[in-house]
Amino acid sequence: MFKKELDYFISNQNKLVKKYYKKTLVIKGEDIIGIYDTPLEAYLETQKNHELGTFLIQRCEKGPEAYTVTLSSHNMIYK
Repeated sequence: MFKKELDYFISNQNKLVKKYYKKTLVIKGEDIIGIYDTPLEAYLETQKNHELGTFLIQRCEKGPEAYTVTLSSHNMIYK
């Protein structure tokens, strides 16, 4: 899910960072359909005209840290 959008961001990251550094992009397919100041604003505005699950919200920053997430479960409690 969102492979096409993420691949587009990664392939164009340097160019996008030069133009939209620290902004939040909304990517659908290989198109940027919105540029916002915060992820929340991107979500709230984009979901008005696009079905949830059809677009990627991506913070426009440098390096692989911009598109990777590290999860840790050492503090999780399971019942």
